[in-house]
Amino acid sequence: MQKLMRGLSRFMAVAGGLVLSALIVLTCLSIAGRLLNGAFHSNLMRDIAPGFSRWMIEHGVGPINGDFELVEAGVAFAIFAFLPLCQITAGHASVDVLTNLFSARVNRVLRMLTEMLFAAVLVLIAWKLFDGMMSKKEHGETSFLLQFPLWWAYAASLVGAVAAAVVGVYMAGVRISECLTGRIQIWDGIETGHPMETEQ
Repeated sequence: MQKLMRGLSRFMAVAGGLVLSALIVLTCLSIAGRLLNGAFHSNLMRDIAPGFSRWMIEHGVGPINGDFELVEAGVAFAIFAFLPLCQITAGHASVDVLTNLFSARVNRVLRMLTEMLFAAVLVLIAWKLFDGMMSKKEHGETSFLLQFPLWWAYAASLVGAVAAAVVGVYMAGVRISECLTGRIQIWDGIETGHPMETEQ
């Protein structure tokens, strides 16, 4: 089961990385197009090469239409796509100044409670995202410039949110098992402060 969850987490992270990389390229092209469009509209270019400037403008050199809408939808998907890997590797920010003073048993209980809270929140997010998607679909809402249905963006994000919820519930189960048995099943780096004495 751990191998399956890690595989799912890595797959989602790669998908999120690819989408984020595509958005970076899209943003760079759009910014370059906007700068070139401004240059071709300038008096200097109209004086130096009026025909070339007009030709470039007529051929659509400029910002990519709807770039902000695509970035907004894509970044939302990427954020949710990275959550499963962050969850299974305990990549969330943590402050362990106080917890280093606690025993291994207390830290296991705290980790279990934290994972259970994360799982509950991730399930709630996925559920509300599904509600939002259905609402957008029922009302037929579309984006302003590209006019694509908004529920598409919600559906893409929902894939990552559901994967994060599944991994979150799995990790909560793992931490509950660890708390009950005293054996670490998935090392997350927090245990390095304690040589993991197995308190039975």
